[in-house]
Amino acid sequence: MKNLANLFFVSLLSGATTLGAYKLFIENNAPQSKLSIASESFAKNVGLGAENVDFTVAADNAVHTVVHVKNMTTYNVPSDPFMEYFFGQRGGGGQQTQVGTGSGVIISEDGYIVTNNHVIQNATELEVTLNNNKTYKAKLIGTDSKMDIALLKVDANEKLPYATFGNSDTIKVGEWVLAVGNPYNLTSTVTAGIVSAKARDLTNNGIQSFIQTDAAVNPGNSGGALVNTRGELVGINTMISSQTGSYVGYSFAVPSNLARKIVEDLMEFGNVQRGVLGVEGGELNGNSSKELGIKETQGFYVNKVYKNSGAEKGGIRKGDVITQLDNQKVTGFATLSSYINTKRPNDIVKVSVVRDGNTVTLSVPLTKKELVNYEYNGFELEDIDVADKKRFRLSSGVKIKEITNEKFQEYAQELKGSIILAVDGQKITSMEQASKLLNSKSETQKFRIEVITQDGQRLQMLL
Repeated sequence: MKNLANLFFVSLLSGATTLGAYKLFIENNAPQSKLSIASESFAKNVGLGAENVDFTVAADNAVHTVVHVKNMTTYNVPSDPFMEYFFGQRGGGGQQTQVGTGSGVIISEDGYIVTNNHVIQNATELEVTLNNNKTYKAKLIGTDSKMDIALLKVDANEKLPYATFGNSDTIKVGEWVLAVGNPYNLTSTVTAGIVSAKARDLTNNGIQSFIQTDAAVNPGNSGGALVNTRGELVGINTMISSQTGSYVGYSFAVPSNLARKIVEDLMEFGNVQRGVLGVEGGELNGNSSKELGIKETQGFYVNKVYKNSGAEKGGIRKGDVITQLDNQKVTGFATLSSYINTKRPNDIVKVSVVRDGNTVTLSVPLTKKELVNYEYNGFELEDIDVADKKRFRLSSGVKIKEITNEKFQEYAQELKGSIILAVDGQKITSMEQASKLLNSKSETQKFRIEVITQDGQRLQMLL
């Protein structure tokens, strides 16, 4: 009996020691967030039809966290001198207000709200209505136009219901999800569907990586919540695929892991901290693998490693095939960029590459984008900064940092420091798009660029 008691005591002490070690070394070292994040759960409604899945708890949790967002934009309308001269009346001059609406999701009890950038773009005044019909003026904290995310803040005199972030990396195709929006200020509405696909890139440049779902989403639901059957936020609904403007079967959401990282950056730094890997290439398929003479048909083929990048420092080489980042499988550029976009400069990423038939895992530190030398077809480029955007009233374009190709040297004086607005008539919206367009031009091929010089001149040049 005494031995049994001793054995029980040792077992109890061992369990307590294990629990204490977990609390001390694992929980205390876990990254802290101001947002509510769900713990990993393995409870899934596997193999259940819609009639057997209980959506009520998830819906009840979600509807109270989704709000109606009203965007009021005031703009000046020029007067019509013809009307004034002949009829002695003002021809429509003065100020007019345009109203747009969308949805948003409360993500903290003190009133932080995430929505889409396009919902609040150009707003002069923002108003938010909760599911209980209370209305508050909202303040814009920051935006990320590339990922279509914006962060708002309301000052309420009470603690607000808020959404808990789920892990969008672990959701599976075929998993049930709910789309919750407040499009017409009629309190929140809920639709159900499944995850149709992951890592959808609708821009063809790999920058964005959406969750695709067949849950019905219509205009006005933008900025609303995509939640799993436990009510955890797994995405921010952002657009639909439709030729009519109404829902016809597919809608898309920004993954919650990406939205959470952007929101945390805006809260802490006031802007988005983007780390880059520093590689250029393309995703593999049967045809491209055959052309390259390699066996792998999935992954990201590295065609170029940029100078001063984390990829260069970490040992990634031209010809490597990236197949995994940490524990995330890489099937192409969309999955690669989606994972990297959840990281910050100086984060270390374990990059698995196939090299000469062998798998090699490298520790790669992500770099600040502005520290990497991006060279495309003889142009060394960089993103335009806030000062240039304000000075030239631009929302997009890329700046020419240096000319490195001898055939363009005669234009170097005009081009250096200029901002590329378009290539062959295509508006430049990002560094990635500029890369794709410029690198598609051969050494002998002529192309036209539209630039704005540092003294404000707009030029069309045939290079």
